[in-house]
Amino acid sequence: MSVVWERTVGATRYQVRHAGRSVRLYTNGVLHSQYNPGRPLTGSVWDLLFLPAFFYPAGHIRRVLVLGVGGGAVLQLLRRFIQPELLVGVELNSVHLSVARRFFALRGRDVQLVQADAVAWVKQYRGPGFDLIIDDLFGDCDGEPQRAVHAGPRWIKSLLRCLSDDGALVCNFASSLELSVCGCLTDAGLRRRFSSAFQLSTAQNYNAVGVFLRRPATTRQLRDRLQRIPALDPRRRSSPLNYRIRTLSLAQQPR
Repeated sequence: MSVVWERTVGATRYQVRHAGRSVRLYTNGVLHSQYNPGRPLTGSVWDLLFLPAFFYPAGHIRRVLVLGVGGGAVLQLLRRFIQPELLVGVELNSVHLSVARRFFALRGRDVQLVQADAVAWVKQYRGPGFDLIIDDLFGDCDGEPQRAVHAGPRWIKSLLRCLSDDGALVCNFASSLELSVCGCLTDAGLRRRFSSAFQLSTAQNYNAVGVFLRRPATTRQLRDRLQRIPALDPRRRSSPLNYRIRTLSLAQQPR
């Protein structure tokens, strides 16, 4: 692995490394993004973040909002396999956005990269709803990734204002425990605003990705749609896609 670019801004050290055709962004030693145009799937958390789009039929996901761009790996996966009409990426860190454009080739008419605080941007947004919202807001603490915004009821309600009536909300968490106490599951009013909920994980990471849909859905629907796409078919030995999924209960929690 070779370092092709690095910069230190204040106390933050950025590096872009190449491993073959794979491009990786590190911030303070924490891996924020990884993408290989020849092998776009990594078997890691970035795969989990775009998979929920396949709960819907082809062509349904037209507008996507990604909060926390990093180097843009998730945006590239969405472009590759979903091809929405519009991808909006909101990122506070200007260095990350520069890296996304320069090293991850995140440019084009279908992509809008916005440098802004995600909480403030979501609060001020008044446009049409997004079919898919991905909350991947992470920073680092002592060299470990850590969510940057608490996913309590107030934050989830803000996100729902930006979501279409038949949309999907996807949130990345550092652990299953963190997911289990998020507002989507602990707030009775919010639970009623979703029809289906799932947890996605992979053996490669501790992350737990919460998927909250405004339509009824099953794990079989996801599996069947993935199997129709050779590059994503988890039955193929050559596929690095190795996800785990379980259904989350939206029923009233016992007191």
